[in-house]
Amino acid sequence: MTATVPPASPDPGEPIAAARTDPQGRVELPPGVVPDDSRFANADLLPVPVARRRWTTYNFAALWVGMAHNIPSWLLASGLVTLGMDWKQAVFTIALANLIVLFPMLLTGHAGPKYGIPFPVLARASFGLRGANLPALIRAAVACAWFGIQTWIGGQGIFVLLGKIFGGWADASRIGGQPWTLWLCFVLFWALELAIIYRGMDTLRRFENWAAPFVIVGALVLLVWITVKAGGLGPLLDQPSELGWGADFWPVFFPSLMGMIAFWSTLSLNIPDFTRFGAGQRAQIWGQSLGLPTTMTLFALLSVFVTSGSQAVYGAAVWDPVELAAKTDNVFGLLFALVTVLIATISVNIAANVVSPAYDLANLAPKLINFRTGALITGVVGVVIMPWKLTATPELYIFTWLGLVGGLLGTVAGILIADYWIVRRTVLDLADLYRPGGRYWYRNGWNPRAVLAFAVGGVLAVGGSHSAPGKGPFPEDGLIPFLKPLADYGWAVGLAASLVLYVALTRPRPAGRAGL
Repeated sequence: MTATVPPASPDPGEPIAAARTDPQGRVELPPGVVPDDSRFANADLLPVPVARRRWTTYNFAALWVGMAHNIPSWLLASGLVTLGMDWKQAVFTIALANLIVLFPMLLTGHAGPKYGIPFPVLARASFGLRGANLPALIRAAVACAWFGIQTWIGGQGIFVLLGKIFGGWADASRIGGQPWTLWLCFVLFWALELAIIYRGMDTLRRFENWAAPFVIVGALVLLVWITVKAGGLGPLLDQPSELGWGADFWPVFFPSLMGMIAFWSTLSLNIPDFTRFGAGQRAQIWGQSLGLPTTMTLFALLSVFVTSGSQAVYGAAVWDPVELAAKTDNVFGLLFALVTVLIATISVNIAANVVSPAYDLANLAPKLINFRTGALITGVVGVVIMPWKLTATPELYIFTWLGLVGGLLGTVAGILIADYWIVRRTVLDLADLYRPGGRYWYRNGWNPRAVLAFAVGGVLAVGGSHSAPGKGPFPEDGLIPFLKPLADYGWAVGLAASLVLYVALTRPRPAGRAGL
């Protein structure tokens, strides 16, 4: 390791103070730089030592394969087909969305291998040591909701498949309107997820390494089974679009594209939670580029092909893979499907929806909450708020939930990218990210410019949110009627507006100076 000389001036483009940089550009803090009694640090929030940054390209690709192969991802294509697209339009929309969201993911992910810091600590550079709790808690709230959705879906899958094997489960006595056997599956699945994450990030890395290929095999087995049973892939592939490629298509395409982007816009913020363990930039760039857009596109194709085969066999399209697998009477096939559903849902739910809020909640009160405690809180909140109702209809799921979430998270992403890449040119004072009174203290721990950029970008992104009569919670003319035309482009509007405004507010005087 080579020592970096501490700078005399806090210019954000100058070298890093009180830190060491290795030949690959990876930075770490010497022991004792951050006091043990710091209010803004604990063992989980401190930079990962360079010696522990060892995730490879395969680890990142496997992470994305494991996260992308899940039931909600499978159902994305069905939601778009329900809205009137044909299968080619649906797959095209999903593929384009994931290529677009990959770009901010690589930009925010850069800070992980370089500094070894999680998302809420990176957010301190732009929002301030205290202000970082604003984007962190927004991200945590979204993750808790997704955790509830995924856990309920996973529990339902176990319930359906075990019910097919043992019989009579659906006829069990009811609690809260659901069979007690369903609640049992849900609770057991929930406990299994938390047990894995409680063992830490290395356990997650090992789990994702073997879960990814297993889930791919499971999806291919389902495709081969339905193709053989149907004697071909069926008529769904021949169905024309109800929208065409003209004036009826684009009003559905753009909000759908934003919804598909929003599906992974959560990870575009907190991807440093994972890349902080990366062996270098090459590993995270190639791993993510190979893992995300290709996997989501292939999974969408698998979804369409399997569903088309189900239409030929059963006379109606069966989009839910659990419902389709339950139609077999082969016990081995049912058990294989059960294990596949378990692994697929656990791999995405832990990685995407537990890791981030665990760090985000730890950032809120580092001395009271560590990574494991944050994970347990996530598990409890994710159950209590019961967010799975958001998936009741495609309109509510894609336009309302994903659209609203995407707009807000895109706004945060714009500020993070502007601060890290444009204002600071990827140079951070690692020690000051943990020290009150330093260059990221701003005004009592808050950066007013970041808050203003977030407020303006957020209003522009989601202020025009609207719903068709009886289809959602928003007024038909939009919350703020004159912003309604922007609502269909919420993620892009939020990211662009907050990025431009933050740079405009910051450029006159560097945003990193203490006391601003």
